[in-house]
Parts: sequence; structure tokens; C-alpha cells
Amino acid sequence: MRLWSLHPRYLDRQGLTALWRETLLAQAVLRGTTRGYTRHPQLERFREHPDPAAAIAAYLAAVHAEATARGYSYDASKFPALAGPPATIAVTEGQLDREWTHLCGKLAARSPAVLARWQQVKRPEPHPLFREVAGPVASWERAGGPPAQ
Repeated sequence: MRLWSLHPRYLDRQGLTALWRETLLAQAVLRGTTRGYTRHPQLERFREHPDPAAAIAAYLAAVHAEATARGYSYDASKFPALAGPPATIAVTEGQLDREWTHLCGKLAARSPAVLARWQQVKRPEPHPLFREVAGPVASWERAGGPPAQ
């Protein structure tokens, strides 16, 4: 499961579709309606949110918005409408850097044209649910080796 801290605009078609499916799974885990992935480290930041259900719904809403902008038909009935935006979640610069490196490697292998579109990006934007703060790679991150100290 990969719930990107990066804005979904950077993902290729395969990545955006995988993100949608994995976030729907994460929503089911947070609702307690599935037995798998209950201890997945990527869910820590959502569980720590004051309103985990609203946070995952806001995450899904942003993925849905990106998919819609690209002409894809993701089912908006899969997540609840929000009365207002939930509190943002902090994501560190180190985490964004780690994810950017990880994503660029994936894009180089399967979608070089998408990678070329983003090659000039020096500082990728976070997903709209997240706000960037100073700091190292998150303790829950498993991609690319151990977290930086």
C-alpha cells in the first residue's frame, strides 16, 4: 500500500489508479470493515488525525478530482462528502524527497514521458491534505531503506 504524500498530479495513469484502489482499501481498514492491512505503517498518520474518516475522505476527494481532471470515471460515491476541509497532516521535507525519488524511479521504468513532464520540478507539491514541514523521512516509511536520522 502506498498512500503518496505527493500531489496526485505527478502520478501516471497506473499510479493514479493504484492510489485510488489502495486508498479505498485504507478507508475500509480505518472503518474496521476489513481484516487485512490493519497494521500498515502508512495508516499511522491517518489514525493520528483528529478525524481519521474525514482525513481519508479528503485524501480520496483529491485523488478523485485529479482523476476527473484527466477524464477518468472514478466513483465519487465510494467516499463521503465532507462538510468542510479537515485539519491538514504534516509531512516532512525529507519524506517528500524520499517519495519523489521513489516515484521518479517508478516513472523512469514504466512512464518515461510522464517523468519527462516533471523533470524540471525541484520541489514537488504535497497532496492537498498535507502541509510541508521541515524534518527527515517519516518513521513509518519503508521504501528506499531506513529513515534518515
